[in-house]
Order: sequence, then structure tokens, then C-alpha cells
Amino acid sequence: MPAPPLDLAAVRSFENLEFLARQLVEGFITGLHQSPYHGFSVEFSEHRLYNPGESTRHLDWKVFARTDKLFVKRYEEETNLRAHLLLDVSPSMYYPVPGHDKLRFSVLAAAALTTLLTRQRDAVGLVTFADTVELQTPVRSSGRHRHTLLLTLQQLLDRPAASPTPRRTTDVAGVIHTIAQQIPKRSLVILFSDMLGRGEAEQTAALAALQHLRHQQHEVLLFHILDRATEAEFDFAERPYIFEDVETGQEIKLQPAQVREQYRAAMSRFEHELALRCGQYKIDFVPVDVREPFEKVLYAYLVKRGKSK
Repeated sequence: MPAPPLDLAAVRSFENLEFLARQLVEGFITGLHQSPYHGFSVEFSEHRLYNPGESTRHLDWKVFARTDKLFVKRYEEETNLRAHLLLDVSPSMYYPVPGHDKLRFSVLAAAALTTLLTRQRDAVGLVTFADTVELQTPVRSSGRHRHTLLLTLQQLLDRPAASPTPRRTTDVAGVIHTIAQQIPKRSLVILFSDMLGRGEAEQTAALAALQHLRHQQHEVLLFHILDRATEAEFDFAERPYIFEDVETGQEIKLQPAQVREQYRAAMSRFEHELALRCGQYKIDFVPVDVREPFEKVLYAYLVKRGKSK
């Protein structure tokens, strides 16, 4: 049985994010043994699934005897993946409420992925951004580096939720173009963002930036982080609200029913276009709801890593 969803509000009660991330990864791996996805065994850091048609020279028959599945032994040089975690920390990521915001979900997911990557002896680096790059770390695989990254992520959790860099916008396109030019080797780029921009022009620019990454031969995994109940379905009680744009401060007073259908239609078009373009560019697009379990993120990463081998 999968582990129950972790209450985001409880995350802050853990003083050690490194311990929490390790517990999430261990629970996830244990859950794989008890799920239909048994192909990802605890030995996944040492094996990969056999692809029909390739040489059988390195098949591990002992694993086959235990699992009735064909695995190929993976050697040290095959395990050296370079991954860049890009984390949107703009004001919109602090929505909807402290303790259940998109940034908190993304931070914990990034911490778990960092733990999983270094467990596989892969190198990982972290980039945080809003309208510009705020932080960019080296890409390394050591335990000391993992510890440093997790401390950095812990600091993001400890930021006052009520005061995320006020009145800053998001420039996903500019940041991705910058990163695409700075990454010297073919890598896996994992992006956590709500991808919300200021109209169609910015959204088109963000999609062009993702295409830039693919043009540079990088593999890309996009986690589209939303609070689906309110941001996609506009599920608010029927009473007057003052809605505020957290990045510009602009306010509008209305009742949800006045705009709900138009809003849903616009969000549906936006998400459809985002998914369509990602499919065209061969980018793995994973819609994520902050109310969902973190396991969806870890499993999507394993699927992506399996494709890249």
C-alpha cells in the first residue's frame, strides 16, 4: 500500500529536511515492491530494464529468478547522470496558503529527488529563480554536496510565507535561456514551476525557452505545479472576494460565478497548449496538484530516467 499523503503543513515541524527526504525515498522504494510497478526494484541503482532486441550478454539471471523480469547489469559509467533542478520561487509559488503552498510542495519534492539522484551516484545541481537566477550551485554527486543542497532547500522552507520577495514577477523564459547556454554537457533538466506568466506572449516565450533546452540536447522533465481546486477549477464559495495578483498587487472585486466558466476555459486552453508543445518538443510534462502525494514526482523521474538510458 502506498504511504498516505504527507501534510505539507507538517513539513516545517521536521527540523531536518535531509532526514525527511530520506524517509520519503525509502518509503517510495518500499512501495514499489508492493505496487504494479515492481520492475523498479530496490536494485534500480545497479540495474535497468532490458530492452527487447539488445544483447543478452549482461542480463542478470539471479534477478530474473527472483522477479521474473529481465534486467541488465548497469556499470559505473552508465550511472553518471547530470541533473539540474530548476525551482521557481516567485511570489505565485507561495499560493494558496502558508503550509499548503506550491513552493513547499516543490521544495520537498526537490529534496527527495536530490536524495534519490545521489543515491544512484548521479550528480545534481540546484537553480532557484524568479525574474532572475537567485541561486545556482555546482553539479556534484558527493554526500557533502547533497547535504549542502538540502540545507539550501531547508532555508527556502524557513522563509516567512507572508513575505516572499514582494512585487517580483516570473521570467521563466529568460532564466531557461540562460541556463540552456550555461550547461556544457547533455543533462537532465527538471523544472518545478506553475508556468504562470503575464499573458500569451510570456507563455509563448516560456515554451520557446523549453525548446531551446531540447535544441541543446538536454532531456527535460517539467512538473507543472498547481493548486488545481482553485487555480484550474476556480472552486471558491459563492460570496464576494477581492482577488489580488501576488506579483503586481493589482486587485479586483467579484463573485466567482461571474467569471468561473471563462476562467476555466482560459486555464484549459493554457494547459492544453502547454501539454501539446511539450509533446512536440519531446519534453515530459507532468501536471501536479499540491494536494497529491509526492510519490507521483518520484515515479515520473524514474520513468524519465529509464527512457534516457
